[in-house]
Amino acid sequence: MRYYDEIDLLKPARTNSSGYRIYGSAEVDRLQQILFYRELDVDLDSIKKIINSPSFDEVKKLKEHREKLLENKEQLELLIMNLDKTITSKERGIIMSDQEKFQGFKKKLVEENEIKYGKEIREKYGDKAVESSNMKIKNMTQEEYSEVTELEKKLMETLKAALETGDPAGELGQKAAELHRQWISFYWDSYSKKAHAGIAEMYVADDRFKSYYDKEQPGTAEFLRDAILIYTGV
Repeated sequence: MRYYDEIDLLKPARTNSSGYRIYGSAEVDRLQQILFYRELDVDLDSIKKIINSPSFDEVKKLKEHREKLLENKEQLELLIMNLDKTITSKERGIIMSDQEKFQGFKKKLVEENEIKYGKEIREKYGDKAVESSNMKIKNMTQEEYSEVTELEKKLMETLKAALETGDPAGELGQKAAELHRQWISFYWDSYSKKAHAGIAEMYVADDRFKSYYDKEQPGTAEFLRDAILIYTGV
């Protein structure tokens, strides 16, 4: 609470003569909103922008929180069911299919992407493209899941090395762009240079993407964007 006060996210109604912060019902309501957003892994800077916006609608946001919590509930129930199946299969010697083993994890990946980026991506590429991509993830086999995980690791390693050269048009910069193309192709229904360039621009324009790539080295998102723009020629 003290930290929230320091960053102007949640101010007390008043401070008494002993220096204690006093919070009223309005502040408690605001804290509830903050905690809901934190439960959904929204960073504090973004929360501050959202709840300080003149267009902020408390009831509307509470309804949105409820929907997200129901999605999380569904995901937890699916994971529990998945664990129950796994335990049963181990105890009785029943072989589970790869599809059953990874069903819960793939569903979680889709839902997390929807929470973090769904609105922007749907507005940019349309519902049909997003739903097709989600279905591709849900149908992903264990081998494909392992391959795309390894590919992402290789991409980040190459991107780190390329950043040190400072040349997005160089061999390593363009290798990173190619690896990125391979990586997103696992999730996209079809690849296009224009869409590839578009998502590269989003990596810099959207703070959530930017913070993901810049978490180890500032400037990584912009470097990747430049490498992809050169790679696609768009």
